[in-house]
Amino acid sequence: MYIDTHSHLYGEEFAADREEVIQRAKEARVEKIILPDIDSQTRSQMLELCDIYPDLLFPLIGLHPTSVQAEYKTELRKLEAQLGARKYYGIGECGIDLYWDKTYLKEQVKVFEYQLGIARELNLPVIIHARESLEVIFTSLKKYPYLKGIFHCFSGDINQAEQAIDRGFLLGIGGVVTFKNTQLDKVLLKTGLFSLVLETDSPYLAPVPYRGKRNESSYIPLIAQKIADILQEDIKKIEKITTQNAMNLFTLHPENASNRQYE
Repeated sequence: MYIDTHSHLYGEEFAADREEVIQRAKEARVEKIILPDIDSQTRSQMLELCDIYPDLLFPLIGLHPTSVQAEYKTELRKLEAQLGARKYYGIGECGIDLYWDKTYLKEQVKVFEYQLGIARELNLPVIIHARESLEVIFTSLKKYPYLKGIFHCFSGDINQAEQAIDRGFLLGIGGVVTFKNTQLDKVLLKTGLFSLVLETDSPYLAPVPYRGKRNESSYIPLIAQKIADILQEDIKKIEKITTQNAMNLFTLHPENASNRQYE
């Protein structure tokens, strides 16, 4: 069994064939898919989809950094109103994005740290979006020790990977690992397998040979195979350990079953 720890399956990109996409994921043995939140504009679609597939899809709640604008407090109030209304498996995706726009950097930091506080209060993992912002992220995390979570679509160097792992976080590895210009191979050779989870970020960042096309959860085995090639490990080991990492992080296993092995 595989787990896709990051998919926006509720997005409009899947409106025409969502059921077929889900079926292909199941055929690829992707049996659990984590759905990160973006903002109030798409939250209801995400939750409705999770209600249709409760054994497959698991929602998070959060405010994406690119959704942080001047009226961010309104978005946070809407987020707060949802807490306790149903089960969420983590906080996110949240973080800081300095690639698209730095206009609201101060607000992004405030919103990110606010969500770190929620995660600490509720003892939930955090899924961190850190595009061109890893050092800023690390500064915020110093204020909130003992959290756990995932650095989504990790793109840092070896030193930054070790900093993330030392803080108790996992590295989310997706389609970028299959790209020719990636530096992730060097990072993985240094960090090894036991701090990794698999993700697609679908519909974005499809792995080779689908690069440039819409991504989907059924491509997870391609990512696993590339990691296996880099680490010179059997793909079954990649599957087993990354699945166990995700199961433990999101508490997806039955009570008292944290040591179960998933084949």
